[in-house]
Amino acid sequence: MLTYNRHIAHLDLDTFFVSVERLHNPKLIGKPVLIGGNGDRGVVASCSYEARRFGIHSAMPMKIARRLCSHAIIIRGDYEVYSKYSGIVTEVINDSVPVFEKSSIDEFYIDLTGMDKFFGCKQFTDQLKTKVYKESGLPASYGIASNKLISKVATNEGKPNGQLEILFGNEKKFLAPLSIMKIPGIGKQTGYQLLKMGVETVKILSEIPIEMLQNLLGKSGTELWRRANGIDESAVIPYHEQKSISTENTFQSDTIDMVFLHAQLLRMTESVAFQLREQNKLTGCVTVKLRYSNFETFTRQMSIPYTNADHILFKTAKELFTKLYDRRLLVRLLGVRFTHLIPGNYQISLFDDTQEMINLYRAIDSIKLRYREHYLLRAGGLYKRLEV
Repeated sequence: MLTYNRHIAHLDLDTFFVSVERLHNPKLIGKPVLIGGNGDRGVVASCSYEARRFGIHSAMPMKIARRLCSHAIIIRGDYEVYSKYSGIVTEVINDSVPVFEKSSIDEFYIDLTGMDKFFGCKQFTDQLKTKVYKESGLPASYGIASNKLISKVATNEGKPNGQLEILFGNEKKFLAPLSIMKIPGIGKQTGYQLLKMGVETVKILSEIPIEMLQNLLGKSGTELWRRANGIDESAVIPYHEQKSISTENTFQSDTIDMVFLHAQLLRMTESVAFQLREQNKLTGCVTVKLRYSNFETFTRQMSIPYTNADHILFKTAKELFTKLYDRRLLVRLLGVRFTHLIPGNYQISLFDDTQEMINLYRAIDSIKLRYREHYLLRAGGLYKRLEV
């Protein structure tokens, strides 16, 4: 039986939001451009390389970004337009390769294992990169390596509009001189903790005994050690377009208790919104389903700007429920469904949101992922009516 070294390509659309805006307005080319909320408490969703020269980066408070580059052009952004162009690129890749994973609105992993024996992985990916540009007008960078981790880091090192191949066996050599902050998964808190210890490069990090990292960082220490040593066995997950995420609840006894119904609506919305963020998805349409005690069932839906924040989604769900519940009948079932799903997360989608709100959701999701979802719930969703 023939065996092959894995060949994984990571393709990333360069400054995606900015590139799309420049397609519609070529006057933006060569200028510092910021995408995000324009208010003092807004954040930078994306920025051009011209803006990055001033020290600006994604998730930076817009107020600070404007101070660093007062002549930057600020654009709120249009997620529907970005989703359209992401779809164009997705179709190009889907028509060209047998297995690929869409990890975000502008990032793709492609499994090219075995192709080096017949065609050449780099030659193929070069042609795919050119095809993406011809079909969408968007520049991209890519990295090729034996696993997803190394290919992603290679892509980042090859930007902008570049490419980099890391040959099998050279993973640790490639990572060694890089800053620890270039390893995916090392956030500001962990990075600061390591830098205080004098751990600045991946080489130093890789030489720390795994037991020491486990004592320092818990379970995440094991994964960090593996990444520092270039180890990543995760598979490319075949892409399938998900149509909806939903939940519904049939009550033990029919009810007209409005406080209870609103609490259930909040609980369900919070749960499904967390699923969205867990899967790095946004929704553009909310549907509420209501079934009365006589089994008559009604639904209402509303299109909204793309989001996955439960405080926004609950406001929409509550508005839909208020319009649905137009008769004094007992309610048997309540449901919430999100459709028009696209890849994305709150760090880049909530153009008008504040840094405080983004940090809050990061903290909430971190706790839910670590201790399971039901350990942290909004108080409004905990109301339970007394069964008679």
